[in-house]
Amino acid sequence: MSVTTRRMQDLTVEDHTLTVPLVWRDDNDSRTIEVYAAVVSREGGESLPFLVFLQGGPGSEAPRPYHAPAAPSWLDAALEHYRVVLVDQRGTGRSTPIGDADLARGTDELVEHITHLRADAIVRDCEAIREHLGARTWSVLGQSFGGFTTLAHLSTDAASLREVFFTGGLSAVGRHPDEVYGLTYDKLRTASERYYRRFPHHRDTVRRLADLTDAGRIVLPDGEVVATSRLRSLGMLLGSNDGWQKLHHLLDEEPHTNAFRHDLADALPYDTRNPLYFVIHESSYADGFATRWSADRVEPDDFRDDVTLLTGEHVRREWLDTVPGFRPWKEVTLALAEHEWPKVYDAEALRDSDAHGAAAVYVNDLYVPLEFSLETAALLPGVTPWITSEHEHSGLREGDVLPHLLDLAHGRRVR
Repeated sequence: MSVTTRRMQDLTVEDHTLTVPLVWRDDNDSRTIEVYAAVVSREGGESLPFLVFLQGGPGSEAPRPYHAPAAPSWLDAALEHYRVVLVDQRGTGRSTPIGDADLARGTDELVEHITHLRADAIVRDCEAIREHLGARTWSVLGQSFGGFTTLAHLSTDAASLREVFFTGGLSAVGRHPDEVYGLTYDKLRTASERYYRRFPHHRDTVRRLADLTDAGRIVLPDGEVVATSRLRSLGMLLGSNDGWQKLHHLLDEEPHTNAFRHDLADALPYDTRNPLYFVIHESSYADGFATRWSADRVEPDDFRDDVTLLTGEHVRREWLDTVPGFRPWKEVTLALAEHEWPKVYDAEALRDSDAHGAAAVYVNDLYVPLEFSLETAALLPGVTPWITSEHEHSGLREGDVLPHLLDLAHGRRVR
């Protein structure tokens, strides 16, 4: 265990590193990893209650705090009421990160290790951090996959949670990943058509680009020959508040230029900075199932026939061959796709959790469908849903989302 303290203008940041078991609740397994958390407070707020932030992903570390105006954008509002705990989820950031160097361990060993990086294990890490900080209870803010992890926390340790705040929807509970990805295709179909109604000339642009990718004529700066399925995954941009602007700018560029190639590389979802995001992405919806390339298997016929229908957070098996940075991960990823993941949520425990808080549920969410979010919200009557079309999945980055959830949870008047 190590703790250091640093000052950043009006912020105090305590860096905490704990050694925890790789496999919780198995006394016969002595393997350990490190888990890192930054505790951020403002002058005068050193005794405020804790709010732990759980990042989206899976496979991404927590944001790093900066001085006022604080970043991330929601941090200022949080620091008015809490000391904020930014946790690097196991396998990311400063929490024994998984990267290309780990491939040397061999496929079987690495696959087995990665199976211990799910939400249920992250919950156990959080409990260890909470006890280390001497807090009887704390509050949780979970964005997207971080919210999924919060549901796992409520399934096993609800007594530790004073309040829960969800942004970016609520995970489906007990549903097969095929059901989730089938519905996300419906969302992307609607989003694609909405975009083309505003910018009809870009439909022909996407067709021309797809002709180029079919011919292997779009090559990124790192040497990736862009597959058509990769090009179509630009629909991921439509899931954020201002992503359509980035998409519009990209589609207005000439595809033979350096600008287009570099901007396309920057816009495509999934990269090798955080390989876990690709490698175990579908497992985030595997509540007691193997995924077996769910998004590939349930792709609707009209998406197979119409290259202008954009896709989003749908991972593709073929990228293991077409994306240079993913090729070394092929055997690991294929093995994990066949892994029978245990259940991570308990619907009865959620009903009995007496959870209190609020949840931002976005009507047009392309990644966490509204329908399943509402189904799960019904298990948590003490969590007030804010159902809004003002934001896309990235809404937490806007200044009004967290204050609105705090008002809802604390019974203050809201507009």
